[in-house]
Amino acid sequence: MTAIAVLGSTNMDLVAYVARAPGRGETVTGRELRTVPGGKGANQAVAAARAGGEVVMIGAVGTDEYGSRLRTELDHAGVNTELLHTVAGPSGTAHIVVDDDGANSIVVIPGANASVTTLGPGGRAAIAAAGLLLLQLELPMTVVTEGARTAKERGVRTILTPSPVQPLPEDLVDAVDLLIPNEHEAAELTGHRDPHAAAQLLLRLVPEVVITLGRKGCLYAARGGEPVLFPAPEVTAVDTTGAGDTFVGTLAVALGEGRSVPEAVAWASSAAAICVQRHGASTSMPYRSEIDAA
Repeated sequence: MTAIAVLGSTNMDLVAYVARAPGRGETVTGRELRTVPGGKGANQAVAAARAGGEVVMIGAVGTDEYGSRLRTELDHAGVNTELLHTVAGPSGTAHIVVDDDGANSIVVIPGANASVTTLGPGGRAAIAAAGLLLLQLELPMTVVTEGARTAKERGVRTILTPSPVQPLPEDLVDAVDLLIPNEHEAAELTGHRDPHAAAQLLLRLVPEVVITLGRKGCLYAARGGEPVLFPAPEVTAVDTTGAGDTFVGTLAVALGEGRSVPEAVAWASSAAAICVQRHGASTSMPYRSEIDAA
C-alpha cells in the first residue's frame, strides 16, 4: 500500500439547503442547515482513507468546538492526525449553499488554516516517506509550494487540485505531476472554456491533466498522447459538495496501487457518483467495498 500525504485545509462546512440559490442582494428561505466536517484537504484525506489508502494529514485546526470535531472525524476515518496541529483561535469554515439541482456555491473562511505557512520537520518527513502528495489551494501558497518542492526533491508524485482557483506560481507547477481542475477552474487558468483547448495549455505547465466535467465525466490528457474523455456514471445528484475531492482521493489510492490511468479514473468516477447521491461532503464519501461494488 502506497502512503498518501495530504497537505491541506480542514474546515467545518455550514451547509444551507435551498430550492434555489439567492442572487446578488436577494434573500431566500432555506429548509435545512447542517454542520459537516470538510475542507478540501480533509475531504481528500477521508476519501483516500475510506478507499483503502494509508493517509497522513498535515494541517491545522483551531481551539474551538469545530476543531475537536474535525480531528475526531478524521481519526474515525482512519487518517493519521499526528501532524494536524491545534492553534489558538477558530477553525476554518466553509459556508455552502446547495440548491435542488445539487449545485453549490461556497465561501471559505481560512481560520486556523491560515497559520500553516511553512512545513515543520514532521511535515517534511511525512511527505518524503509518502508515495503520493495531495495538494489544494486553501492553505497559504508559500506552504503549498514548499510541499510540492519537498515532494519533487524526494521523488514523490504530486497531485494538485487548483481550488480555490488563483494564479499558479512557476515554482509550484514545476513540481506538480498531475493537475486536477474542474472545468470552471481550467477555464479561469487558461482563458478557454473548451476543455480540450484548456488541457493543451495546461500541459505546458504540468505533465498530466484531468479536467473534471461534472455529469459529462472527465478529460484526461498527457504530454505526447491523445486526450481521452471518460463518461460519468448516470446518477441523480442531490448534493455535489465533496464530489471532486472524492474523485481525487480515490484516484490517488488507485494510482498508488499501480492501476493504469483509465482503470484509476473509472474507479474514482464510480466513487464520485456515489458521493453526489448523498448529502454532505466527508459524510457522503464511499468506502472501498461500495466503490468496488459499483
